[in-house]
This record gives sequence, structure tokens and C-alpha cells, in this order.
Amino acid sequence: MIIGVAREIKPGERRVALTPDTAGGLIQKGFTVHIESGAGVNSFYDDTAYKAAGTVIFQSKTDILSNADILVKVNAPSDEEIELMKEGAVLISFMFASSNPDLVKQCARKKISAFSLDSIPRISRAQSMDALSSQSNLAGYKAVMLAGNALGKVFPLMMTAAGTVKPAKVVIMGAGVAGLQAVATAKRLGAIVEVSDIRPETKEQVESLGGKFIEVKGDDSVRTEGGYVKEVSAEFLKKQKEVVARHVAEADVVITTALLPGKKAPLLITEEMVKAMRFGSVILDMAVEQGGNCAISEAGKTVVKHGVTIIGEMNLPSLLPVNASELFAKNISTFLLHLADSNGFKWDMNDEITKGSLIVHRGVIEG
Repeated sequence: MIIGVAREIKPGERRVALTPDTAGGLIQKGFTVHIESGAGVNSFYDDTAYKAAGTVIFQSKTDILSNADILVKVNAPSDEEIELMKEGAVLISFMFASSNPDLVKQCARKKISAFSLDSIPRISRAQSMDALSSQSNLAGYKAVMLAGNALGKVFPLMMTAAGTVKPAKVVIMGAGVAGLQAVATAKRLGAIVEVSDIRPETKEQVESLGGKFIEVKGDDSVRTEGGYVKEVSAEFLKKQKEVVARHVAEADVVITTALLPGKKAPLLITEEMVKAMRFGSVILDMAVEQGGNCAISEAGKTVVKHGVTIIGEMNLPSLLPVNASELFAKNISTFLLHLADSNGFKWDMNDEITKGSLIVHRGVIEG
């Protein structure tokens, strides 16, 4: 079975799907690994390292795509890349299928089987395969570092001969994987951290990391599924926004992390809330690629509006390409070895992991 790794083509993407170590591990399991020359260079893995691991280097992307039995990628392939894949091949990447129906249809037309990494169920035995979580973890860390760099003051309390420097106040909206890592990072840097999340069960996790949970007296309307909010009353949302607005107005840094699978990101910060913030404060909108949690953030840009710096970085994990590629490659290797061996795929349709992540099977759209 030939595993193909092509250079990522998404603008600004610096990650690679397999590192030399993980490629070598798969080769030891009986797979053959082909990689496009230079595919790992932006993650600081050169062709020499891949050769030493036993991979075969190709200069042509066409050769990689047309010969691969399994194509592994970070981002979903382009239309042109899918057309170059051979019929019956298997694709493994982030697809976000509910937001990309045309991509799914094209895979079906090409009779490709496609697994979407973002659809791997969040169950205990799939944790080592959960690329969405591993990348979100790094994104939460990097979000705090970027916000701190843009802020005109330090995070920790400082006692100096010239006087006392007060600690910065950081408000994090959303206590998922990225949000919790942001809490931990901001606390390590010495900031006062407050966290808002409409899921009451996240309070204990936030407090265990040293953050203060912004509590809103709830009702029974909040419903969650797979770690995401599925249902909440308009009355509760209104109450929550009123409470959170007061904390945002007093914050030095606000980091928003809220996403909804297959939908536009929820609006958490209105322009009026931005106007009420301190002059010189910072917002980092982690959901900007899916429409943004802040009404006036701009995808791929850092802008200053109403005296507030608003960071709209779209691909935070890519800013840490060594660690992001290393973790992603381990996720995808573990996932692949769960699905297949060197003789072929198991196609165990009763397996929860296979069933949850398989988007197209031999040209037939699943679900």
C-alpha cells in the first residue's frame, strides 16, 4: 500500500501530514511512503531526513497523487488534486464535510473513499487519533502569545522599585480544548483569567487551571452533544451576553474560541462591546475563518478599531509548524493503523471510529 504525501497548497500553510519519524514507523509496518520534494521544508523537515527514514522522494505532485493508494493531507485537497487521484484511492484529511458539500460530491464522482479527521468521534479510545484536539491545543497556546505580543503591557504582577505593575486581565470565551489551553497559558504568564462558557460542566475544568468561571444562572435549556452546544434558549443567551459584556469591558485581552460544526461561528462580541473596551486592549478571534465571534474582526488581518487591536489569524497551528506537524502526523498514523494494515483497509462498518469519520465509501456518500 502506497501512502502519498503532497506539499500543502493552502496559502500560509506550513504543516506537513507526515514527519520523517512517523513515515519511518509506517514503513516498518509494511507501507511504502512517497513524498513530494519539499513537502516538509516549511515544518523544518528536509528531504534528507525523509530519505533517511526510507521514504521515496518525487519531484512531481502528479506522480504522488496518481500513484497513492492512500493520500494523507492536512487540508482538504483542491479540485485539481482530486482529479489527479486514482479511482479507488483513499483520502485522509481535514474535510469539514458539512461545510464543503461540493468536495464530498467530487470525491464520490471520482469513486474515492474519504475519511474526515474532524469527524473522528470524541471517545476515549480515539483520543490519540483526534487531530482536531491536538491542533486546537496548540492554537490555544499561540493565541495567548500573539495577544500578549500585541498588548502594550505585561501579563504578570510585578513589584519594582519604581512601583507596582498590575497584572493583565484576560477573558477567554469558550472552554473547549483551545480555550482551556489558553487559560493554562495565560495563567502561567501571570494574568488574571476569566472564562465564559454556556456549558456549566466546564466550570470545574476552568477552576482546576486557575481561571475564574463567569457564572450565569442557567436553566434547563442548554443541550450539548459531542462537546458542542446543540440547543440553548434565547433568554439564557441574552442573560449571558449581558453578564459577559461587563467582563469584556474591563479586559485587557479577550480570546474567543466558539465554533459550531458545519455552521457560522456564533457572534459573541458586538461592535458596541468593542467600543466599551479599554483603549489599547486586544481581541483575538480564533473563529474568524468560520465567520468570527467578533462582529468586526477581519479574516487574515490584524486591525485596530475603536482603539482595540483585533487579531484575525486564520491558521494558528501553522504558526507552530514543528509541533503541529509532529502531533498531526502521530494522530494520522494512529488513525491509519486503526483502519488498515499493509494489506489493505478493514472497512469495519460496525466500528464507531470508522463509521463516524468515513464520509465517502468507494464513491458512495455516507450518512
